[in-house]
Amino acid sequence: MSDNLARTEPVPFAPFIGEGISISLAAPMTRYSLRARQAQALETLLGVKVPKKIGATEEGIACLGPDEWLLRAPAGYNMVNGAGLPVSLVDISERAICLVVEGPRSAEILRAGCPLDLDKFAVGRATRTIFETVEIILLRLGENRFHVEVWRSFAPWLWASLTTAAHH
Repeated sequence: MSDNLARTEPVPFAPFIGEGISISLAAPMTRYSLRARQAQALETLLGVKVPKKIGATEEGIACLGPDEWLLRAPAGYNMVNGAGLPVSLVDISERAICLVVEGPRSAEILRAGCPLDLDKFAVGRATRTIFETVEIILLRLGENRFHVEVWRSFAPWLWASLTTAAHH
């Protein structure tokens, strides 16, 4: 019976293309919520440096709090086992989707519902914030390119809000 199940996404696969803006669904990815009191424990586990400053990103890992990181990797990424280390690793891959907002109007469109001063939000930064009343994780990957992580259940509403802002 499960052979008949097909993955459905809460937003269209076809990107929204407007004047100076493109909003699209990112490719599926693996996501892990990482928690540790000491960043060194995660570095030992992962074999890479993790960002220690809140808001910094490095190697696909974003520091979201004093003991919280988000790891985003290509779909199929296999996390090493953290047994014996003082860390928490939770696979949250199916909880959220990522919308890619890019183009010269990207910051303008995001300002329609996000309270951050995006002129001061540097490339390479990541933060948990809101878009109107919905929690998102915003990552700035380029001057005119943002990734917006949103819980799957809120994605249709966020898609509608962003595309409506793009029409104006």
